[in-house]
Amino acid sequence: MTYSEKWILAARPKTLWASIAPVVVGTALAYGDGAHHWPSALIALACAVLIQIGTNFANDYFDYEKGADTEERMGPLRVTQSGMVSPTTMKWATAVIFFFACVGGAILTWRGGWPIAVVGLLCILSGLLYTGGPYPLGYLGLGDLFVLIFFGPVAVGGTYYVQALQVNTTVLVAGMGPGLLITAILTVNNLRDIEVDRKAGKRTLAVRFGKTFTRWEYAFLVLVGVSIPPFLYLRSGQHLSSLLSLLVVLPAISTLKGVFGHAEGPSLNPVLANTARMSLLYSVLFSVGWLL
Repeated sequence: MTYSEKWILAARPKTLWASIAPVVVGTALAYGDGAHHWPSALIALACAVLIQIGTNFANDYFDYEKGADTEERMGPLRVTQSGMVSPTTMKWATAVIFFFACVGGAILTWRGGWPIAVVGLLCILSGLLYTGGPYPLGYLGLGDLFVLIFFGPVAVGGTYYVQALQVNTTVLVAGMGPGLLITAILTVNNLRDIEVDRKAGKRTLAVRFGKTFTRWEYAFLVLVGVSIPPFLYLRSGQHLSSLLSLLVVLPAISTLKGVFGHAEGPSLNPVLANTARMSLLYSVLFSVGWLL
């Protein structure tokens, strides 16, 4: 494997759609209100992707240090655990990626003021504390809440704010859609890794409450997520076309069957991939429908 291929693998490109989807939604909402600002939108997109990559690098390092990544791992290969990249190199790579995210954040702060600085720093801090520090969020069962908040209202609301320089309730509620569906990705991941996480002392919600709870958590996240557009339409009577996003019910039926079909371990990888695609499809359909 070449040097560049190692770092592409470490960046986990298939996960990056989770950082792109909320920015797409936030930008569509701003455009719909006539408040879009393309330079800010593009910088917000770059920052979101960089923070996601930095978080993936940090997870690669901290999970290795804490012994959560072993030869029993069922997900994609981790480069630190496999010996492709040394722990020291991964630490420096994480710092460099977050540095560039801070540069982009400084530009957005110049436009949006101190609220953007606070949000950006919280995003980076949460990315580090997800698996790092003495009380890592992911190991305490708080990962689901972290993903819901930061990939939902925070990401969508922040993207809207740097363009419109204000935010409203509709934007924050709309942010719950991608937030819930992206959290569903994590839920499948935790269901797949439940046995390995239990051995490593990683107390995810799946480990704490078991497989049946996790399956119903997944169903709740998906069903509530796709109900956000109808709720917004009934609330305002506007943006009827945003109900295009309900088309994700079709792939959702397939993923729900996969989760409730008692698939376990690596056999859940296709469900994981399909849930990620579903979350992106939802965000695109919602955004297009909002602007029609």
